Amino acid sequence: MSIRNRLGSITKSSDSGRAQSIGPISRETIAGISWTIPYLAAFSVFLLWPLFLGLWMSFHNWDPLFPSESEWIGLQNYVELMSDPALWSSLWNTFYFVVLTVPTIVVLSLFLALGVYREVRGKRLLRTIFFSPYVLTIAVVAFVWMELLGTNFGPLNYYLGFIGLMPEWLTSTGLAMPSLAVTTVWWLLGFNFIILLASRQGVPERLYEAARLDGASSWRAFKDITLPQMRNAILFVVIIQFIYQFQVFGQPYIMTQGGPANSTRTIVYYLYQVAFNQHSYGYAAAIGYVLFAVLVGVSLVNYYVIGGDSNE
Repeated sequence: MSIRNRLGSITKSSDSGRAQSIGPISRETIAGISWTIPYLAAFSVFLLWPLFLGLWMSFHNWDPLFPSESEWIGLQNYVELMSDPALWSSLWNTFYFVVLTVPTIVVLSLFLALGVYREVRGKRLLRTIFFSPYVLTIAVVAFVWMELLGTNFGPLNYYLGFIGLMPEWLTSTGLAMPSLAVTTVWWLLGFNFIILLASRQGVPERLYEAARLDGASSWRAFKDITLPQMRNAILFVVIIQFIYQFQVFGQPYIMTQGGPANSTRTIVYYLYQVAFNQHSYGYAAAIGYVLFAVLVGVSLVNYYVIGGDSNE
C-alpha cells in the first residue's frame, strides 16, 4: 500500500471516530446511559422516593388521608423511641432470633455444600431435597410447621408423647422463638446451600492436590484453602442472612401473632402494629429508620470482621 493510501485510511478512521461522538460524549456513553434510564427510573420510584418519604414522615404526626395537614414535630418520634420499652423488647427479641438462625443457617449450609460436593451417591437428588423448601412461600411454610408443632394433634408431640413429653412449642415463652427459628432454618437453608455449593465448585482442585503432596490434613486443607477461597460467598451469605432475619415478620405474624406475652414480637412486627393497629404512621416510620440504622451497622461490622482483609 502506498503512503498516500495509508494516510487516506488513517484520515477516514479518524473521521469515523469523530462521527461516533457527539461533542465531548461518545456514542457508547450515550448508549450506556440510555440503557440505564429504565432501571434508574424504577430505582428512584420504588426505592429512593419511599426512602425519602419515610424519613419525611418520621418527622411528622403523619396523616395518611391529608398529608399536607400533617403536624411537624421534628425529632419527637425519635425521642419517644428511646424510652419506649416495647421497642427495646422487640429489638431484643429480634437479636435473639438472629442469633438463633444466622449462625445455624451459615454453618449447616456450608456443611451440606461441602458434603454434597464430594462423590456421594444420589447427590443430584440431595441437592433437590435441600433446595425444595425454599420454593415455598412463608405462608405455606408457617402453616406446615404449625401443624407439625401442634400441642395436641401435632405429629411431633404425638411421638414425644410416648416418652411422656408434650411441649407447648408455640405457646410457651421459652420455646416459641426457638420454634420460629427452626422453621426459618428449614425454609432458608437451601438458598444458602446453593450459593456455597457454587462457590465450592469454583475452588481449583489443583490447590488440594498440592496440599496433599505436602502432606496437609483434611482440616488443614479446609482451613487454609476452602475457607479463604470461599470467603466472598460466605461473607455474602452472612450479610444477606443478617439483613433478612432482622426483618423477620411472616413467621411471628402467622404462627404466634407476636406471643406468647410478646416473646416473639420482632421489630418489624412491632412496626406493623404501630402503623396499622395504632395508626401512628410517623412513629412507625421512625421505627423503620431505627431498623435501617441497625442493619447498616451490622452489615459494616460483618464486612470488616469477615471480609476486611480479603483483598490483601
